[in-house]
Amino acid sequence: MQKDIEVAASPAPQQHAHLAMDGPVLFFGGCYSNLEATLALWREAARLGIRPGNIVCTGDVVAYCADPVATVDAVRDWGVHAIMGNCEEALGWSRDDCGCGFEEGTACEVLSIDWYAYANGALGDEQRIWMRSLPRRLDISIGNRRLAVIHGSVESINRFVFASTPWADKDHEITKSGCHGVVGGHSGIPFSHAAGGKLWHNSGALGMPANDGTSRVWFSLFVPNGDGIDVRLMPLQYDAGTAARKMRDRGLPPGYAEALETGLWPSCDVLPAVELTHRGNALAPDDLCWA
Repeated sequence: MQKDIEVAASPAPQQHAHLAMDGPVLFFGGCYSNLEATLALWREAARLGIRPGNIVCTGDVVAYCADPVATVDAVRDWGVHAIMGNCEEALGWSRDDCGCGFEEGTACEVLSIDWYAYANGALGDEQRIWMRSLPRRLDISIGNRRLAVIHGSVESINRFVFASTPWADKDHEITKSGCHGVVGGHSGIPFSHAAGGKLWHNSGALGMPANDGTSRVWFSLFVPNGDGIDVRLMPLQYDAGTAARKMRDRGLPPGYAEALETGLWPSCDVLPAVELTHRGNALAPDDLCWA
């Protein structure tokens, strides 16, 4: 079960910034204070020849791992586009908890107390001002398709949307967005779900494995191809051992440090039954032609 936080203090705007992008567009999210993974993706994007103006972060730059300040600074220095996740909303205004939508008393909620306190204590005014400045939504045109980039869902910043979430729910959100598709984050497991010419896509998390038994993390590329778009889910290898060691050195919850190395989450409270059955099964890169 999950609970959706109230966001009356920062309502979604009626108008959304709209950017048209040529060439491949790279999406990532959930850096989770994992500096090693963030810098590894920066290097990979440079290797692929993708400029910062064609890169979009779906939020939650800060969370579980050891380097909240350095990770925020890296994303800012990189010069990519970013939207607000629930962690930016919570930390930007120094709220009492992460606003992740964890059910009260669950292992995920209990584990969040320590890492949130660590991140909240580490961040300075400069990082919080940046977090508060981020939009909750960004619309992007790629070829002849318009995508709404959000964090959780169009209607809630911390809603968990998975591959197994019924298409009717996704279709409702896409229709509400007024776009052809949605690119979201928050749930931590990458997937693409297309139907009826519409698309819901999640690039996965950059700072934490996909609960698939490997230390890899994920990002995605949208590559225009004639009248369609190739949607590619891409794994990324990085120095997970160093990221985990720093977490242990700084007294952060050991379960998440282990997850960086084993690829298995310390708690699966948020997962639907379908995603639970896939725990520990290594994901394969995926290429969908969205036509």
